Amino acid sequence: MISAVPAIAAVIGADSQFVQTLFATVVADWRAAGVKVVGVIAETHGLADRSCSAGFLRDIATGKLFSIYLETAPSHTSCHLDADGVNAASASLMLQVQTGDLVVLSKFGKLEAMRSGLTGAFEAAIAAGKPVLTAVSEKHRDAWRAFAPDATFLPAEKTALEAWWRDLGVSSHAAA
Repeated sequence: MISAVPAIAAVIGADSQFVQTLFATVVADWRAAGVKVVGVIAETHGLADRSCSAGFLRDIATGKLFSIYLETAPSHTSCHLDADGVNAASASLMLQVQTGDLVVLSKFGKLEAMRSGLTGAFEAAIAAGKPVLTAVSEKHRDAWRAFAPDATFLPAEKTALEAWWRDLGVSSHAAA
C-alpha cells in the first residue's frame, strides 16, 4: 500500500521530557502489537540542580544506555551534552534501521542541525525508506525543515502518533 501520509513525522515545540515519555508509551504499544520499532529514546540523568537535561539515550531494541551527559561542560560552552555519546548511539543503529518497521529517534537537535549526532541514523532510515518519528524544538524548526522538507508535524498527543502510524498503512502494523 502506498500512503500519501508523510513517512517522516516530528513532534514540535513540546516539553522534551513529556515527548520522550510519550514516545516510550507508544513504542511499547507498537512493539506489543508486533511492530519492529528501532531507535533511541532520551532519558534524563536524574541529577538535581542541573541546567542541562541531557542524560542517556536508550536503544529501543536492546535496552543499551548511551551516556550523553558530561559532568563538566567543555570550556567553550555551558552545554553538558556529550556529542561522542550521541554519535555512538547513532552508529549502533545503522544495522537495526535496515530491519526495523519504524525508526524512532529521540530528537533532531543542535547536533543534528550541525549534521552530527543522530544525523547518520536519520539518513540511514530515510535512505532505507523507513518511517521516522522524532521530536524537534522550535529553536531547530528551520534546520529540521531544511533537512526533511517533506516531513509532517504532529501534536504531542498519543492519538495523533497512533493515527499517523495507522495512516501510513505499513503492512507489519496491520494486525495491531
